[in-house]
Amino acid sequence: MTAPSPVLVLTEDESLLDDLLRLCAAADAPAEVVHGHEPAATAWATARLVLVGDDWALSRGRPPARRPGVVLVGHNLDDHTIWQRGVALGAETVLHLPDAEKTLTDRIADAVETARDPALTVGVLPGRGGAGASTLAAALALAAARGGHRTTLVDADPGGGGLDLLLGAERTEGPRWPDFAATRGRMSWTAVADALPRVHGVSLLSWTREAGRHPTGEAMASVLAAARRGGGAVVIDLPRGADEATTAALSRLDLGLLVVPGDLRSVAAARIAATTAGRLVRDLRLVVRPGAALPATEVSRLVGLPLAGEIPDQRRLCPAVDAGEPPGRDAGAPLGRFCEALVRRTLPSPAAARGDRPDRPAEDRTARPGDAAPFLPAQRRPA
Repeated sequence: MTAPSPVLVLTEDESLLDDLLRLCAAADAPAEVVHGHEPAATAWATARLVLVGDDWALSRGRPPARRPGVVLVGHNLDDHTIWQRGVALGAETVLHLPDAEKTLTDRIADAVETARDPALTVGVLPGRGGAGASTLAAALALAAARGGHRTTLVDADPGGGGLDLLLGAERTEGPRWPDFAATRGRMSWTAVADALPRVHGVSLLSWTREAGRHPTGEAMASVLAAARRGGGAVVIDLPRGADEATTAALSRLDLGLLVVPGDLRSVAAARIAATTAGRLVRDLRLVVRPGAALPATEVSRLVGLPLAGEIPDQRRLCPAVDAGEPPGRDAGAPLGRFCEALVRRTLPSPAAARGDRPDRPAEDRTARPGDAAPFLPAQRRPA
């Protein structure tokens, strides 16, 4: 069964239709266009947004039924009778093109984002300084993007030096956190993601190297809510502290991964971090880096968190990153395999999410050295 289009367009005006389809394309919004007849009752009822041309309202009169999410669109600013037709139609608003193009594009983008399943939001936290949380966050985002998921990587650690440096995107144009520091209310993630630096298939929100405003808790909540509406996966690199913005991020995670090296000092620090984050994260698990002192199962027991996996030792990782190679970019390397296995266990394939029939046999999920330990998929919060 074909899913309904999120946007229904009703107009006989070719010029207006061209404008509306152009705006739908800009927002990556599939649209169903009705020509010469009344829309089917199902299409009228199920579309997230109905764009009614003023020509259609003039010729057709009343709509099939009253419903929310109807916008009346016209070209003629001098025709004040359009407001009467808007009232008769039950429209939420009346917009004129080209003046209201940005407003209408945002409405279309919101309709598409609302139609998607909310993104799975994964936060990566360090059990202690230098644990490797940023490296894991970057590698997870790259693995999700390789798997065909719409992926956003959010650098929520202002003291971490910037994930754009880790991914080799420091010279890529686009907004950084200081541009969003005072954000409030609902945002269109489609518009924001189009402007963000994009590297290796990942939309990246990072920091500048200059001093600037840090996001408020409200700004962090607004950005993450928008990113979740975009669907796919959102990976957040989190700091050890618990300021207002970090608290807002922790409370919105579907899954938290606490990265801990396998030694006693790290375990002691991780127990404190687990207690603090555990009050806000409903599903917090442990990722252990190999250490000479303690095996991963013992670290899990001592910290008191379930084990999500053990990061394989990569002695060549630091020289590769210094040479400009993003961590985990090589899917065949140990870190790449680990992250791809973890993504498979927490996110359905894009085809499964769309309801497509599989075109190849199911994946072999037998655990291999360096893979994440099997565990139940994380449950997404409602958007």
